[in-house]
Amino acid sequence: MIKLDKIWKIYDMGKIKVEALRGIDLEIKAGEFVSIVGASGSGKSTMMNILGCLDRPTNGKYKLNGSYIEGLDEDELARIRNKNVGFIFQTFNLVPRVTAFHNVELPLIYSKVKASEREKRVAIALERVGLSDRMKHKPNELSGGQKQRVAIARALVNNPSIILADEPTGNLDSETTIEIMEIFKKLNSEGATVIIVTHEVEIAAMTNRQITFKDGKIVSDELNKYRSHEV
Repeated sequence: MIKLDKIWKIYDMGKIKVEALRGIDLEIKAGEFVSIVGASGSGKSTMMNILGCLDRPTNGKYKLNGSYIEGLDEDELARIRNKNVGFIFQTFNLVPRVTAFHNVELPLIYSKVKASEREKRVAIALERVGLSDRMKHKPNELSGGQKQRVAIARALVNNPSIILADEPTGNLDSETTIEIMEIFKKLNSEGATVIIVTHEVEIAAMTNRQITFKDGKIVSDELNKYRSHEV
């Protein structure tokens, strides 16, 4: 599903060049439950942006679902993102003035899905995260955990091949964190490829595979046995 070959990302800061990623080789197979962990400045956020086709590598090759992304224009990258990647962020990124239903519906509108089909798919996505009874609520009427569930439903609604979550539990308490991680575990058991970017080793330990970044390089890549516990 994902194959990176000698990926470099270099930011040109004038007289200084910052090597955010330094020759990354990585393969993630369909159906894996993976965490990318590291301290601030380790390269994990840059890695997330490249995996999600939000940024391009300076050098190297990135193959996603059998296709190389090098040379694609911005419209082609946008189509790949919309089709292949469901994004979840720490700050939820919900539209405050509309309901949970309409927040989840937005990617389908962008994809020009018919209204009748949108309604079915939104209802299914919200049901998968346990929010069927909150679809008419606006974000200010939801708890932090419920907001993140809406964000997860929105990421799911286009049936992406990859769910890419950036610090998805960073704004949540310990109890809610475990609830959200259990949702990711369930989605993975249903066949979704889930990649979580985090600085918290406790969260990384809840995934099946933990990839640790330091100074733009992968310093460890280990298998975990998923375990449910309090953070």
